Amino acid sequence: MDEQPRRDRLRSFVLGGVVGASAVIAAARRRPPSHAPRRRPTPAGLAAFEEAPCYRELAELERFGDGR
Repeated sequence: MDEQPRRDRLRSFVLGGVVGASAVIAAARRRPPSHAPRRRPTPAGLAAFEEAPCYRELAELERFGDGR
């Protein structure tokens, strides 16, 4: 009578292992190569702010005066 629950647990463990292994393989395929450096599409930190049009306009106004 103890054989059935043990078999069910073993089957569940094996099935979980197969599902887990397939998830690891799928994640490894999606991952970019580690030797290639990842580039950000936009600058980080203050560099991102300095590229904004509103900042450029403000800097221009300060440089040439705002006419006031």
